[in-house]
Amino acid sequence: MSRVAAVLVAVAGLAEVLGRPEAVGDPVPLALGALAAGALVWFRTRFPAALLVALVAVGAVSAGGAYYPFWHLYATLVLVHTIGWAYELRSRAGLLGLAAVMAAWAHLQTRLWTDPPEVLISAIFYVAAYTTGVALRRQIARTRIMAERAVRLELEREHAVRQERARIARELHDVVAHNVSLMTLHTGGVRRLLGPAFPREVELLHGVERAGREAIEELRLMLGMLREPGEPSPPGTLEDLVAAAGPGVGLTTVGEPRPLPPGAGLSVYRIVQEALTNVRKHARATRAEVTLTYAPGSVTVTITDDGTGGGADHAAAGTGHGLIGMRERVAMHGGTLTAGPTATGYRVTAVLPIG
Repeated sequence: MSRVAAVLVAVAGLAEVLGRPEAVGDPVPLALGALAAGALVWFRTRFPAALLVALVAVGAVSAGGAYYPFWHLYATLVLVHTIGWAYELRSRAGLLGLAAVMAAWAHLQTRLWTDPPEVLISAIFYVAAYTTGVALRRQIARTRIMAERAVRLELEREHAVRQERARIARELHDVVAHNVSLMTLHTGGVRRLLGPAFPREVELLHGVERAGREAIEELRLMLGMLREPGEPSPPGTLEDLVAAAGPGVGLTTVGEPRPLPPGAGLSVYRIVQEALTNVRKHARATRAEVTLTYAPGSVTVTITDDGTGGGADHAAAGTGHGLIGMRERVAMHGGTLTAGPTATGYRVTAVLPIG
């Protein structure tokens, strides 16, 4: 951008000087001054206050006659804008920059613009150039802060997703280990029932039982490595969870209840657990309701509350790890999750497809 402004100042200055031979007199000093002004604007981001003082000197030397070139005004306004952008006013450099701006404006008043309207117009241009530079600097600072905050939040979100996926993996390992244990026990029971009359079948079942025990041992070793200190205890039932949440929490079942697959049941439990935790921590609610709706091919869990904090507190909580964890669990089953304020509080709805 500095280069574009520099080229425009130089080209406009040359066009002005060469296009008004009767007004400028000797065009050589003014043409050289226009090129020098363009060069100063080219490097305007480096020590703009010093460059502005140099530009005043260039104007005094090259435009010492009766004609005041407009290229000098253009270049001056560009450097004044740069000073407002580059320096914080409450710093030493900012005060020196403001002093350079005032000196440039004072030099301008020594030219032909000595009547009050011209003095006022020039002051307006200088103030506008300086304040737009200050506004640009502040906007850039705000944009940088917002970008850094967005990057930090994205990193935190990715970390939360990784943590939640690891937690889901640990819980599913528990489920798988439990089911493999049952399969192994049933296989051993069938093997004993068959007895010596079926030696081939007994041998095959014995191999299945042995493989099951080895799988259980591997799963236990993996769970021991994945388990973290303070790992929450295995979930109980929704009835126990709602009862532990307090007297202001109710549970309603819609449709014909049926056993859920272990993974889906675990996800429903954790979603309700996280939602009730958010209600307790953020909603300032007096009442919450958990509704479990069974439908062909899906189960829907809805948690509503009458939190006086409205959607703002919940929304703040929803940008944290809790809602991220809910979304991960729902996405694992190919379901949908919606969360948002209502007229009387807040609602979280999760739909999980089930076979």
